Amino acid sequence: MLEQHVEYYVEGIRQGNRRTLAKAITLVESRHPGHRETARRFMDAIMPFTGNAVRLGITGVPGAGKSTFIESFGTLLTGHGHKMAVLAVDPSSKRSGGSILADKTRMEKLSVNPCAFIRPSPAGTTLGGVSRMTRETMLICEAAGFDVVIVETVGVGQSETAVAGMVDFFLVLMITGAGDVLQGIKKGIMELADAVAINKADGDNKEKARQTCNELADAMHLLLPASTAWTPAVVTCSGLSLEGLDHIWQLVQEHGRRMRKTGQLQANRRRQAVQWMWELIEEGLKERFSGHSLVEQQLPVYQEKVLQGEIAAATAANNLLFLLDKS
Repeated sequence: MLEQHVEYYVEGIRQGNRRTLAKAITLVESRHPGHRETARRFMDAIMPFTGNAVRLGITGVPGAGKSTFIESFGTLLTGHGHKMAVLAVDPSSKRSGGSILADKTRMEKLSVNPCAFIRPSPAGTTLGGVSRMTRETMLICEAAGFDVVIVETVGVGQSETAVAGMVDFFLVLMITGAGDVLQGIKKGIMELADAVAINKADGDNKEKARQTCNELADAMHLLLPASTAWTPAVVTCSGLSLEGLDHIWQLVQEHGRRMRKTGQLQANRRRQAVQWMWELIEEGLKERFSGHSLVEQQLPVYQEKVLQGEIAAATAANNLLFLLDKS
């Protein structure tokens, strides 16, 4: 039952109740009209308890070993006394709308770690492989006392920049043997990276990983960094042998110190919040448009006219939009 008072959710997550935490996230993710007002009041109530976590986004080329890396990285951090939440977004089928949601099975150790919380969510129709309410979920986890929040994405894509637009540190995982050093990954995403890690640098692959690291470091010099206060690092690591994971955490911490010192951390977070507000406005306008009674009646008519070439798409769109004034 999601029909609870706001105080129920606030008190529950502040006390570390995992069941209440999961229910609060489900409440915020819900599209049911009856839940939305409660969700909005709940989010307002927890805002004073947010903002104290390291927000880390992790993406990578297919086969880069993101889940193995995150499980090892999370085990390392919880061993150092941190509380970590993983918001793992699974791809949704465009045909059926379903998703696998198998991240808990891929992170067996971390899923039973009392200092870790894994929340798999379907990406749905949102671009960039990010769940519609990933930002809100991140704030809820911060209010619940998690001091490291990781957003794992479905992989590198055209709109993966959505991830970088909600985190403090953006880590791109790569592997050797992928051809050119920038093959399979968008230049724009590399420009957003705060660090690139060549994963699976173990065994016979260790030397190849080192070579790829050097080549990629040279290529990164040609790209414009995301911040003037930070030069993106290129390193090697192994989610299997744990080598290099401590160094990556040190990079994340040093990046945070520099961003706070220059004031960029809070400035970035404020900018991200405003950007998210506009995205929600756009989403809300689209929902109201689609749900308008006159639009529902006339949309098939105009769509058929455009399909048959009777009117221009711009004319159809304009006429449909003006139907909103007739309510």
